[in-house]
Amino acid sequence: MVSSVAVLSDIHGVLPALDAVLAEPDVAAADVVVLCGDHAAGPLPRQTLDRLGALGERAVWVRGNADRELVSLAGGGTTQIPDPIAPWAAAELRPDQVELLASLPPTVTLDVDGLGEVLFCHATPRDDEEVALVDSPLSRWAEVLAGVTAETVVCGHTHMPFVRLADRTRIVNPGSVGMPYGTTGAHWALLGPGVQLRRTPYDTAKACEVLAGSGYADIEEWADYFVRNPVSDVEALRVFSPRARGTTAT
Repeated sequence: MVSSVAVLSDIHGVLPALDAVLAEPDVAAADVVVLCGDHAAGPLPRQTLDRLGALGERAVWVRGNADRELVSLAGGGTTQIPDPIAPWAAAELRPDQVELLASLPPTVTLDVDGLGEVLFCHATPRDDEEVALVDSPLSRWAEVLAGVTAETVVCGHTHMPFVRLADRTRIVNPGSVGMPYGTTGAHWALLGPGVQLRRTPYDTAKACEVLAGSGYADIEEWADYFVRNPVSDVEALRVFSPRARGTTAT
């Protein structure tokens, strides 16, 4: 059993945001840091994976859909990720980093003090890019959680933090460290013995200056959209909601 878990998801290669979170005293003191996927598909992929690797055995990694697609791209495959930074990021990775991403599990389960069995995944326990939202009906959550016995399920993917119950199962989304939707700052969660959604403010203007040195040709536009002026939760939900029903947005 672990006493405290810091959950970081959807870092997306935004190293300044990651560094701000890692500097938090509660993250530094956590027994385990669970990384819930989409670690490197962004402007500083190689450096971000090196920083996460420095956590050593404290880090528990989970594969995200963008991690899976980076591996595919690095091997000459194609991607369904609309963000054009993904092929560039894949080309930036070292072979050992591609191997690391390829080896990651889709889910991890830990026994956390005060919470019992906690299942960590990227999107849903059964699919690394499936969408379920805070306002998804209980029937949808019953579908995506079929067969899950954990008392708490932690997922990322949609970049918006929330906590809710679905037929007695606690669902936690820590939000996104590097690409938050709805507000600026780096979002994460602290588990044990309860659940805390946390937000770490950092200097986004200075962060964008750091990202400008990444070498990605369209970094100014990317950083402005995802770091300096993130989209609202209303816009994000407009895009995600049709996918949560199994259809596509128009």
